[in-house]
Amino acid sequence: MSITISRIVQGLEPSATLAMSAKAKELKSQGKTIYDLSVGELDFVTPQHICEAGTAAMKSGYTKYTIVSGIPELKKAIAEKYKIDYGLEYDPSHVVVSNGAKHSLHNVFLTTLNPDDEVIVPAPYWVSYAELIKLSGAVPVIIPTEESQNFKMTAAQFEQAITPKTKMLLLCNPSNPTGTMYNTNELTEIANIVLKNNLFVVSDEIYDKLVYGNNRFVSFPTLNPELPERTIVVNGVSKTYAMTGWRIGWTFSPEHIAKKMGELQSQETSSPSSISQYAALTALTGPQDCVTEMLAAFTKRRNYVAKRIAEIDGLTCSELSGAIYVFFNIKNYLGKILGGVRIDNSEQFCLELLTQKQVATVMGSAFGCEGYVRASFAVELDILKEAFDRIAEFVAEFVNV
Repeated sequence: MSITISRIVQGLEPSATLAMSAKAKELKSQGKTIYDLSVGELDFVTPQHICEAGTAAMKSGYTKYTIVSGIPELKKAIAEKYKIDYGLEYDPSHVVVSNGAKHSLHNVFLTTLNPDDEVIVPAPYWVSYAELIKLSGAVPVIIPTEESQNFKMTAAQFEQAITPKTKMLLLCNPSNPTGTMYNTNELTEIANIVLKNNLFVVSDEIYDKLVYGNNRFVSFPTLNPELPERTIVVNGVSKTYAMTGWRIGWTFSPEHIAKKMGELQSQETSSPSSISQYAALTALTGPQDCVTEMLAAFTKRRNYVAKRIAEIDGLTCSELSGAIYVFFNIKNYLGKILGGVRIDNSEQFCLELLTQKQVATVMGSAFGCEGYVRASFAVELDILKEAFDRIAEFVAEFVNV
């Protein structure tokens, strides 16, 4: 008898962002130049002073296991940085440091959810949310939103989706994939419903430092004194400091939950990389000029992308308030013919765009929203210009059915 695959794993959907990136790399290996807008990874290298901190940690012998939930110095720095930035004080005992924000989310769901618990997830949503919830045995309840509402779930939609099985709301602000943000009033309305219905919130705030124009980021638990006991904040160094490969994320949560997440992590991975923890410590406590410089570069790219989308006939997008993505509407081109092939969905659109024009993007269906395409602007401006020239050429070649 052969070993079978579990029902849970059989039911998982592979990461579409990584799948598109793999296809792009395959074409690149064939000698083709690929304009890769598929992966949400900053193109900047980790700032030098942070890299040097990692090297210094190795030379100092900090290469052993650490406390499972993170070295005390890092947990203290995370708590202090949050207090400085958002005015809410957490004790370091409320912090659990993990192997990236995705691992933090996994810890949260496995620690707090039981089979058949329901988690409300506004769509479009990051590709891994629904699958991570399913791994815990719980049920993601997807709430569709519209471009006309800037892809933001309304308080009325939220309240209507609540059932006796609802335990949690998962909110990503600023949003991956849409780049939109909830303002204070919108978040307050949602918070009131959370408190009224005795729910928990997981607030994914990984893009909190990538905010544009006059938009202002508000951390969810700061909205009401009762919310810190009902909120788990997820964050990390990946996006703010260009440290995706260092794999350091963290959570703020009520102390009893943090304790149990630490126990779970002790059985799964033990501590995060000791070297990465010391590098993250320097990222948080060292000079922040690098954050300002990267934000300035992303602001220019964001402005360029918004302008190009507006100029390309038939494409639209919502306001790009934060994060590093544009989620553009391709519905005007679905059902039309390209090179003798009818394009009926976003997956076909993205595959043909990659094959014919060498531009890698991600289909909206992967984010629970058909008829859209996600493109990252975390690449140099010259690459963005060439990629959007090619996108413009691509859609111009469509003909009516």
